[in-house]
Amino acid sequence: MKLSIVIPVYNVENTLERCLQSVCQRLIPNFEIILINDGSTDKSLAICKRYASNYVNIRIFNQENHGLSYARNKGIEECFSEYITFIDSDDYIDPETFPSLMTILEKHPEYDILEYPILERKGSTREKEIQFSNNEYHDFKTYWLNCKAYLHSYACNKIYKRKLFNDIRYPVGRNFEDIYILPDLGKKAKVIATTNRGLYYYCWNNKGITATASAKDMEDLLNSHLRVLPFYHDEDYYLHVLNIQLDVYEMTKHTPTLPIYPYKKHTKLKIANLLGINTTCKINYLLHKIYRRH
Repeated sequence: MKLSIVIPVYNVENTLERCLQSVCQRLIPNFEIILINDGSTDKSLAICKRYASNYVNIRIFNQENHGLSYARNKGIEECFSEYITFIDSDDYIDPETFPSLMTILEKHPEYDILEYPILERKGSTREKEIQFSNNEYHDFKTYWLNCKAYLHSYACNKIYKRKLFNDIRYPVGRNFEDIYILPDLGKKAKVIATTNRGLYYYCWNNKGITATASAKDMEDLLNSHLRVLPFYHDEDYYLHVLNIQLDVYEMTKHTPTLPIYPYKKHTKLKIANLLGINTTCKINYLLHKIYRRH
């Protein structure tokens, strides 16, 4: 088997068929779809079974509800192909995506990760398409900083060599899990490539993690970045993490954990270096409080 497409499924009867149809509409040789039914209570399992009856390369695994990371990990464990990719069941892809990407990987077997374009927040007023040039990165630092991978560190919109996951799994019970493990995968990869071929539709969900992130979720996101920051940083990335720290403080009032780095070009960074992270967080909170009153 060349490619395994892992799709976690949980109560998505309204979007699952669109997702599966986008994959099955343009079939490629030597691929399989692994459906992980994560304790759905709606008609999702029936839809999975209907597609499995029509396509012999679909496998279904049922389990009690354990969450997205657990479902992805189950898919990883059941995958024995050379490459693996993930699609969320409320999203979909352009049907030409996988034929195009697998053609690239046939020509470039040295690619360990191949990232392709993504349309973020599809269906919202903040739709944004992230496009890529055809490029290769031979170390994770260059990919993380020059490509600003921290802004699109999704588990989806990437094809990975399965062997990268031999000793890596998604953290169960932790949201924003994508950004937690991408650096671990990237450090093992010898070549990370980006392409302008294909398109992943990341659909907006008012009830999803991005829209409803809790204080704990945001702290998880910050801590994921704090794992990476000591090893890979520049002005833009540090400002990105500082903004997350400001959001976390506003939600929790917990003492900031972000250390000071000597970047000073941006106004926020100048203030942080002059007054400290804690004071910067307090000023930011007060300014937002005043703004909301007016």
